[in-house]
Amino acid sequence: MKDRLFIPASGFYNLYRPSLCERRVFLVAHDEPQGPASEFDTILKELGERHEKEHLATFPVYKDLSEGSHADRVRRTKDAVSSGAPVIYQGVLRAAFPGSRDLVTGIPDFMILDKGSCRIRDCKLSRRMEAGTHPEIALQLQAYGWLFETTFGTPPSALEAYLRDRTIVSTPYLGAERAVEDLGRIRDLWLLEAEPYEPVGWTKCNSCAFQVRCWTRAEAAHDVSILYKVDQGLTRALRDRSIATYDKLLETMDVRMLAQLKKPHGSREQKVGVNAARILAQARALSEKRVIPVGDLRLPAHEHLVMFDLEGVTPLYEELDEVYLWGLQVYGRGGVPGPYRPAVAGFGPDGDREGWKGFLENARQVFESHGDIPFVHWHGYEITKLKSYIDRFGDRDGIGERVLGSCFDLLAAVRGSFALPVPSYSLKVIEQVAGFRRTMEEYGGSWSIGRYIRARESGDEAERGKILEEILRYNEEDLQATWAVFQWAEGLAKART
Repeated sequence: MKDRLFIPASGFYNLYRPSLCERRVFLVAHDEPQGPASEFDTILKELGERHEKEHLATFPVYKDLSEGSHADRVRRTKDAVSSGAPVIYQGVLRAAFPGSRDLVTGIPDFMILDKGSCRIRDCKLSRRMEAGTHPEIALQLQAYGWLFETTFGTPPSALEAYLRDRTIVSTPYLGAERAVEDLGRIRDLWLLEAEPYEPVGWTKCNSCAFQVRCWTRAEAAHDVSILYKVDQGLTRALRDRSIATYDKLLETMDVRMLAQLKKPHGSREQKVGVNAARILAQARALSEKRVIPVGDLRLPAHEHLVMFDLEGVTPLYEELDEVYLWGLQVYGRGGVPGPYRPAVAGFGPDGDREGWKGFLENARQVFESHGDIPFVHWHGYEITKLKSYIDRFGDRDGIGERVLGSCFDLLAAVRGSFALPVPSYSLKVIEQVAGFRRTMEEYGGSWSIGRYIRARESGDEAERGKILEEILRYNEEDLQATWAVFQWAEGLAKART
């Protein structure tokens, strides 16, 4: 371990984004290689820089300290504050962590002269900052407040975040003791010599730069956290009983014992209960590398089925809350699939409504041709968004409600019927088991969102058109994959009879 640590106040982002993870803080501190930046990460970084420069342009006079070494910028920041510079851009604050030689460094976007002190302001792409929504922003601002107070002997006059919707939100400075306590959590993780244990989770880890690294190791170690229905709390409860792998779980517990095991659930404890049998079946499937039947598979018996898949912006990019592509395609048993029917949201102020209307018209045409045909989708996202859009824009002819009543969640059917030897029930994983192969080299939900946001931010119609072609191709392959998995699951069920 180094005799002196250089701890960034931005370490709170490593702790909380994209999900709470102590291991990520340790990995960053030890310069562990990260995976390549996704399209989504890249466009968010560009938008963040644009947002910051836009705000900078609102100040007629400012001191730009964005260039040079940290040590030089620390000195120039002190000089700028002492000389009464009205606005300091990208100044550097640095102070020793109490009782140590370790240095904490913070780089607030703006320090604005105010009543003998400074308002500290950071630019953020988030559009809200209610209590608990973005703890990393509040904690980083508190660290800046402590650094400022330690450096200049007076607390900042305000701590502020300039949000994506161009509003400024203030948070009170809670004092040095609280800031040091919070920074101590980051420092403790930096001081560790051995990597801390952290359960993996498909949703938890999906957008993390260390996802491939951590999942590869968890799979190789047969980590119990990769099991379906084993959440973070149950993982830790099992490890408290020296059960770190699914092999050990199979050796030491039967259904009755696991069902009685208590795990943390909010502020209380909860028994594993009815999930015990499914968890052990999943463990056997992985251990024995085979499919384990866990229930009857009930699939729609219709001659024709609609494959149904949406592309929408996730909560990570909060300014947009919309489905930008509604994809449909009719498949017949043994026949040629019908035309691919996408409905794309426009880029204008009414684009979201346009996408919804286009989808309803496509669905109407499907119903007119095939009657009340099942709409087969993967997971519950489609149902959630259908309900949301019916509330948002209405459903005058009842087509949305008709689709909603025709929805069939293929993931729920597969997961309720088979324990598969896979670490995730993501479509991208199951389709490979089913033998489906995509033609695109780059694809995925985050990729699609990143490409869509890039198209939305671009004023170049040719670039927009090219990007939309890529997204449409990806969505169409999602529909093909869903149909391939449907047929594969149907084959598994027939093989059991």
